Amino acid sequence: MAEATYFRKGFGLKPAIEGLLSSDYHSRLIELLRERDYRLTVGPLTFRLAREFGFCYGVDRAVEYAYETRVKFPDRRLFLVGEIIHNPHVNAKLSAMGVEFLRREANGSFDFARVGRDDVVILPAFGVTIHDFERLRALGCVMVDTTCGSVLNVWKRVESYARDGFTALIHGKYQHEETRATASQVMKYPGGRYLVVLDMAEARLVCDWIEGQGASEPEFAARFREAASPGFDWARDLERIGVANQTTMLSSESLAIAEEFRRSMVRRYGEAAAAGHVRSFDTICSATQERQDAVVQLLAERPDLMLVVGGYNSSNTAHLAELAEGQGVRTYHLEDSDCVELESGTLRHRPIGGKAEATATGWLEGVKTIGITAGASTPNNKVGETVLRVCAVAGLGAELESVVSGQ
Repeated sequence: MAEATYFRKGFGLKPAIEGLLSSDYHSRLIELLRERDYRLTVGPLTFRLAREFGFCYGVDRAVEYAYETRVKFPDRRLFLVGEIIHNPHVNAKLSAMGVEFLRREANGSFDFARVGRDDVVILPAFGVTIHDFERLRALGCVMVDTTCGSVLNVWKRVESYARDGFTALIHGKYQHEETRATASQVMKYPGGRYLVVLDMAEARLVCDWIEGQGASEPEFAARFREAASPGFDWARDLERIGVANQTTMLSSESLAIAEEFRRSMVRRYGEAAAAGHVRSFDTICSATQERQDAVVQLLAERPDLMLVVGGYNSSNTAHLAELAEGQGVRTYHLEDSDCVELESGTLRHRPIGGKAEATATGWLEGVKTIGITAGASTPNNKVGETVLRVCAVAGLGAELESVVSGQ
């Protein structure tokens, strides 16, 4: 009997990895915060934890499946296409377990030259493009697919658009792994096409084009060169569009963009005919929505500052930080707990909308209440360690120990 080469439903080995997962990602301090109604007072500081934060179901599943894969294939070489999720701590743990990372080359393609038939390749939670999937299948290696179910739902949506002759209009980051994989799904169909818009500003440019205004076709083609399907025809391919989104985008903006395109089609074709030219479904995943809603709820208490913990390349984490700052609360996006520098007391962070890390001084001055949350790819121990390090910088290490031990 031929060996199975594609796995998507797990190996039933969770009991064998539970202890390791707990030691790698569990935080007793976070459990204490939950037990105390997501609030912890240490001396003059009060920490308020968002009620939904950190690992979501899809990330939990992907990480567990990767750990199970190591147990299932103890003597095989294990490769991972890109990163399992956008969190440096989790990816470092996998590397320590012997998982080798396959990186993109300058041309955007993954280098699979080292992969052979006897190897095992893990597909990340973001999914992979159809092209990469077919390349791996042709190699005959074992594939372990951890693609998130919410991402698969978006794939089904854009496939339906392509099948019905609609261009998939995707709100997302065209260079992001998830959006690349989603866009590739439409290419299964003859004439399948897509266009990726980053934000409302780009969406409005496209709406202007639909309504016969704005820039010339060469200008549009140049601006969206990397964000559009090959051979995109600006005169034809925006007559009928179906709106979707990268699951981790800011929900309010995705919904506003969808409505903007609907209005544009109404202005172009009239109310009665618009339904035949635009389709829209909210494809933000429930976990992303829940974490954004929890931040809004927390910010209603007006903390003095907000700490958002998660990888700098994590889209959902970046949007939590953007949401918090947009509510007028001083916000810092920290890649990891060690961004709280113990010796200097400074705070390394990436400014909202920025690309380079910056260092803040005096960031705790006058602060009494700190809100804290984490992206869906951030493990609990990194959130807990952030609280520990903040207390240490504030000179409250002994007080925290007393609070925890006196529970």
